[in-house]
Amino acid sequence: MTGAYSEPRRIGEVIRRARVLQGRSQKDVAASLGYHQSKVSRLESGRGTENMEVLRAVAAELRIPLGDVGLAVARAASAVDSGAEEMQRRTFIAAGMAVSTAALAASAGPFGSGSPGTGSSDVHDDLVQTLLPGTSPAGTGASLETNSLRLRVGAARRLFHLCDYAGLEQALPGLIADLRQASGGTAGSADLSGLLATAYQTLTSLLLKQNDQGNAWLAVGRAMAEAERCGDPVVLASSVRVQAHVLARAKHPTQAVSLVRHTAGRLTGSYDRRSPQYLAALGLLLLRGVTSAGRGGDRAAAQELLTEAKEVARYVALDRPDAWASFSPTNVALHEVSALVAFGDAGLALRAARPLMRRPHPVPERRAALWVEAARAYSQQGRLADGYQALRTAETCAAQDVRRPAVRELVADMAARDRRRTLPELHRFSRRLGVTA
Repeated sequence: MTGAYSEPRRIGEVIRRARVLQGRSQKDVAASLGYHQSKVSRLESGRGTENMEVLRAVAAELRIPLGDVGLAVARAASAVDSGAEEMQRRTFIAAGMAVSTAALAASAGPFGSGSPGTGSSDVHDDLVQTLLPGTSPAGTGASLETNSLRLRVGAARRLFHLCDYAGLEQALPGLIADLRQASGGTAGSADLSGLLATAYQTLTSLLLKQNDQGNAWLAVGRAMAEAERCGDPVVLASSVRVQAHVLARAKHPTQAVSLVRHTAGRLTGSYDRRSPQYLAALGLLLLRGVTSAGRGGDRAAAQELLTEAKEVARYVALDRPDAWASFSPTNVALHEVSALVAFGDAGLALRAARPLMRRPHPVPERRAALWVEAARAYSQQGRLADGYQALRTAETCAAQDVRRPAVRELVADMAARDRRRTLPELHRFSRRLGVTA
């Protein structure tokens, strides 16, 4: 038996032994992670071990040391990650109670702790302040006129799509403070509620990029509350989209898919009579459902939502980094690539990605996402050199995006798998990102 085959089977046996020793069934482990039983069964038979995200999740669930399954050993940042998860649990228990600044600040993710290419912890604390109940952050003194605030919200959304996360982290606290001041701290006008919902949506997305899931729960709760006050289906669909993202990241992909289906079911149809903003918000919601279904291993749901997104894309194409933009046939195709990677279909994913690699895409965040997904697919195939090159291309598209925790984790895992250190450039890249195998 060759090494290429013995290693996956060894990993599968490690997983099986850990599960049996804990007296758990495959179905039980899969349900805890939001997966289908077949995903755990495949891992134990030595198939699918190239999917490092799934492998890492199963190892964490069964308390298997990462080194035993060929992944990067947990780093110091893992303590911060576990703090974010603890904050998430406390958020559910203590909903509506006053929470101290210190307790919330303790859940700040790696970006808030001064990771490479990010802002300082003081800046992250300013973001947390905007989420605390009973607090009223100081405004910037800028105009509180609605049109002026609308322009600033659009500018914040552009910063996100341009992957300028440090700039966004600086801009959001003052913007949210001004929006809250303009609305009088209570239920303001529908327009102001819609703008505030969009600001909180953007903050939620930023916090997820930073792997700060504890505060993301608070941010999305505020986004949903403002969206309800606004009553605009476009704003509501966008808030539900980020809520589904939070659910999926918290290992509840099935619930995320159900939420997307329920909301989209009220918004689909009559596409020829809808505004571009309406269609883009709906399309992005459907694509979030595709991603969530991929995380949960639900191929049928992913295909269903992808088919509907393709139908919506026939009526709209907003390929620019704008407030309601980045939905287009190109983005639909990119999410199809992402789903294929999640299902472990690396060959199909790369085949679907190749035409996208040659196609111009003006949104840096989406360009970087394409190359990161390609890197994941190459890694699944054991083509670490190609995966490294894809990551370097992603870095040229959006340097800050490559420094977010999820990508740094991918780089660390790739470096850990290069045990003979045949790719010194990969290890130098890993060290430059501040991660070690």
